[in-house]
Amino acid sequence: MSVLPRGLPAPVPAADGLDRRYWEGTRNHELRVQRCASCSAWRWGPEWLCHACGSFDTQWVAVEAAGRIFSWERVWHPVHPALGAAAPYVVLLVELPHAGGVRMVGNLAGDARAAVRIGDRVRAVFEDHDDDPPYTLVQWKLA
Repeated sequence: MSVLPRGLPAPVPAADGLDRRYWEGTRNHELRVQRCASCSAWRWGPEWLCHACGSFDTQWVAVEAAGRIFSWERVWHPVHPALGAAAPYVVLLVELPHAGGVRMVGNLAGDARAAVRIGDRVRAVFEDHDDDPPYTLVQWKLA
């Protein structure tokens, strides 16, 4: 079953191409995170400029698609009408230890009423959508 209900726009790379490598990675079931090629600082979300050293020299690095729940919320009142039938659902802030501890927002796949605790381990699951254009969402599952 799709986690992205009809009525929501398909996630596609930004017109400026900044996040294109991320979306290419998801289609290959690979989690990619930006890293500064000058000072090695990790960053998420995608930026043109490194906030640590000011360099524009960026690379996208495939990282282990696993982390820990840093924070979470069970959503009962969605902000978009298309998400109404999906409620409740759980939104996570996942800390990625293999990417310098950057944090990424995502949904928890599975039972939305299951017990969730800060510090729980999660693994990414890649949800393919063969729409036009095709895309793949990163969801998270308790490990």
